Amino acid sequence: MKVYADHAATTKLDIEAFEAMKPYLLNEFGNASQPYSFSRTAKAALRSARIAIAECINAEPDEIYFTSGGTESDNWAIKGTVLVRGEYRRTITSSIEHHALLHACSAVERLGYPVTYIAPDHEGVVQPVSLSGALTPDTKIISIMYANNEVGSIQPIKELCTIAHSQGCLFHTDAVQTVGHIPIDVKDLNVDMLSASAHKFGGPKGIGFLFIKNGVSILPYADGGSQENGLRAGTENVAGIVGMAIALKNSCKRMEEAAIRLKEYEGVLIKLLNSAGIDFVLNGSANRLPGNLSLSFKNTDGETLLHRLDLLGVSVSTGSACDSVNTQVSHVLKAMNLPIQYAKGTIRVSLGYENTADEVEYIATSLIKTLHRLGE
Repeated sequence: MKVYADHAATTKLDIEAFEAMKPYLLNEFGNASQPYSFSRTAKAALRSARIAIAECINAEPDEIYFTSGGTESDNWAIKGTVLVRGEYRRTITSSIEHHALLHACSAVERLGYPVTYIAPDHEGVVQPVSLSGALTPDTKIISIMYANNEVGSIQPIKELCTIAHSQGCLFHTDAVQTVGHIPIDVKDLNVDMLSASAHKFGGPKGIGFLFIKNGVSILPYADGGSQENGLRAGTENVAGIVGMAIALKNSCKRMEEAAIRLKEYEGVLIKLLNSAGIDFVLNGSANRLPGNLSLSFKNTDGETLLHRLDLLGVSVSTGSACDSVNTQVSHVLKAMNLPIQYAKGTIRVSLGYENTADEVEYIATSLIKTLHRLGE
């Protein structure tokens, strides 16, 4: 049996999204920025996609800016606001952010802009009191991810955003793992910026968006043309944008059903591991992304476990999927102070809508079999 259980890394392209993309790759290939009639279909497609995406997160269409994905969106949110001239210079973020955000922060630090890193609690949650204690008069932007990509812990974004705004700071959230998987209302959250990536919710790779609330002052990500209201030059990836909009709509439609099913599957997997007497820790908070399980096994090597499972046809990740070449303990687990004898034996099982009960049982039995063999 072949089982894909790494949906937090990427997802299968939604078939309806694929079909919607094809005309813009083959026949309606016009450049949406051109004034002639052949480009009108592409231009209309961009407008429709922008409206559809905005509706999914309760934004205004002109607040949606198309990017190449979550990494670009995170970089733009940090660099595009911090580098705007003014007396406020500091960025506050958490020590468990995705490397796209952490490396963007390192880049502005090298330019002389200070960054403060907040530690989470042992469940991977950034507590509001920690943010309040980190605020300084020179803080310009606060960026806390909506849900952690490794352990799945969902952050109290609305409360953190309220604290930020009480001090006149901008608030950005990397919502790459949450868009399309849990309900998001940017007006209710009151965030200033939000990053998303299509391939995390059944869309194509290489496309994403950054929500920028109207009125936020931000520098252009790329100069050269008038695309994206003059803030992100470059010919638009029309097919990718169309596919992203369709995939997001479909993911949002089945969101509630998927969450119920995935929570049920989580319970099955954990119950089977417990019944087998496996010594492990389930990382993260109880308020966690549906289907995202960070499992740390005592006195085991996570990399070895991943490869043994791969031989059995089970695809999972170890540590951060975007840092798979690094076999050291992840920065997230270090920040959570997980004991080293467990942290080294960590894998992430991230289930998706198309996984079945039989597949979940196979993952559990494969894990148990592998752990028993490694312990011999």
